[in-house]
Amino acid sequence: MESRIKLWMQEIKNNKKIIIISFFFLMLAISFNSVVGNYVDKTASISVPDMILDNIPVINLQFLFVYGSLLMAIALLFYPLFFNVSKFHVVLSQSSFLIFIRSLFVMLTHLKIPTNAVIISVPKFYELINYNNDLFFSGHVATAFLGFLIFRKQKIGLFFLISTIVMGATVLLMHLHYSIDVFAALFITYGSFKIGEWFFKKI
Repeated sequence: MESRIKLWMQEIKNNKKIIIISFFFLMLAISFNSVVGNYVDKTASISVPDMILDNIPVINLQFLFVYGSLLMAIALLFYPLFFNVSKFHVVLSQSSFLIFIRSLFVMLTHLKIPTNAVIISVPKFYELINYNNDLFFSGHVATAFLGFLIFRKQKIGLFFLISTIVMGATVLLMHLHYSIDVFAALFITYGSFKIGEWFFKKI
């Protein structure tokens, strides 16, 4: 146990600078996301048809939508912090970069959620990060898929892969996202991950 703590402390020390930089980027990205989320909630224009949503039922999966995503976020943050600390700075930096990229895409997309979307009532703590019209691309799917990309060579990678599928199905069945939001999340997250690898190595 003592040797594990020493190893943990050494890894934190070795990656101290990038962890501090990543926290700084993360705070900036979260702030930017908040500004953009409020902006699109005010400026969203219309809902549009979607071939897939038009042919699947509307199912209320609010518990999965809220607490499934919360579990996924906790796993993404705390697994590397306690079990694979060498990946902690990777999670922070890649998450901050993904949030920033997603905020840019959301800012350029002013559609409203589908007309028959499930009306959800989220807990108070969730209201801080939940917006109605931040659609393109799906943050639930992107976060899960980012976890898979980071930990794809470890057992927990399977958890994030399953979470990606579950989150994608959840937001589609609740009609909270258009299908393009879900499918595009996979490609854009992969691109963000590869660019992030290059960028954070440079700095």
